[in-house]
Amino acid sequence: MEYQLDSHGEMLMEQYRERIPVYERLSQLADKALRSALNAQNVRVTTMEYRIKTESSLAGKLELKGAKYRTISNVTDIVGLRVVTFYSDDVDKVAAIVGDIFVVDRTNSVDKRKLHRLDSFGYNSLHYICRLPKTIVDDPEMPLLNEISFEIQMRTALQHVWSTLDHDTSYKGDVKIPPEYLRQFNRLAGMLELMDDEFSRLRNVLVDFRRRMLALEASGQLDEVVLNSDTFRHYLETRPFDRLNKRIAAINQAELYAVPMMQYLRVLKKLGFETLGDVNRLVEDYSDDAYRLAVSQFGATDLDILSENIGIQNLCYAYVLKQGSGPAGICQIIDLLNGYDPSNMNIAKELFERTQKLSLG
Repeated sequence: MEYQLDSHGEMLMEQYRERIPVYERLSQLADKALRSALNAQNVRVTTMEYRIKTESSLAGKLELKGAKYRTISNVTDIVGLRVVTFYSDDVDKVAAIVGDIFVVDRTNSVDKRKLHRLDSFGYNSLHYICRLPKTIVDDPEMPLLNEISFEIQMRTALQHVWSTLDHDTSYKGDVKIPPEYLRQFNRLAGMLELMDDEFSRLRNVLVDFRRRMLALEASGQLDEVVLNSDTFRHYLETRPFDRLNKRIAAINQAELYAVPMMQYLRVLKKLGFETLGDVNRLVEDYSDDAYRLAVSQFGATDLDILSENIGIQNLCYAYVLKQGSGPAGICQIIDLLNGYDPSNMNIAKELFERTQKLSLG
């Protein structure tokens, strides 16, 4: 392909061609190092990719401003990495990690987030110009690996989407776009920027909420702890049903085996429990009834293996029966745990009949 390059541009292009093997190895090393560091710090990103600028793309750049570059080393974005994060504050986390593992040229790096242009949302990336330190690679046969600069772009998913849409619409081309259309673009950009900020704010609020709930749980203030998946999971770690389980297992000297119990969260929520204090009172107030119910179920059998959900299951049964919900209440619990089946009502009615002599319902 013929390019419109002067002799200096042709020289730069030839330097580029000679360095292709270096660029390829450099991009792979930088990508691997950054992925490893992000994983080590548990920083989740939505996308991470690298590319080497194509010959045609470089030629277009040199045709416009080739005289700006003394050698091909002055073109700092031939190798480029892009990291797309879920949240705006994660961009700064990624930047901190980049600063730890690479040599960052702060003078030539650009934080476009600080430009504050009205139409800049899609271009609010943080751009770092970096080099590989010898802690990552030290190859005497390829010293350019430590000398060639490369660019890392860091932005959020919404910024990335907007940048792509903005590029596809090409409204910044030669044709003058009417002000009302430009205004619509800028309004959309503002909405996305607000969404970016709100997602980060909401994430931080939820993290603080979880920490507060877990702190209350640890201090025993269970009435202040909202019942949700996080708090119930930690509550289960205290094994609150062990005493009842062992008591029920002793009926037939049965062996207990572990099973997941998180599915009972939706049962407890359906029964109207809102805090861990409510669940704790269920254990304290209904354990005797749950035990008597278990005796009616297993006392006349030789069943010698029971799952560890037997305690919470009978607590829930005892609760709905004491509330006067009858077979319908038992059937609702079975449906929630096992899925709807017409035969569930027959099982519920049979269990209800056994309870009539126990004065539970």
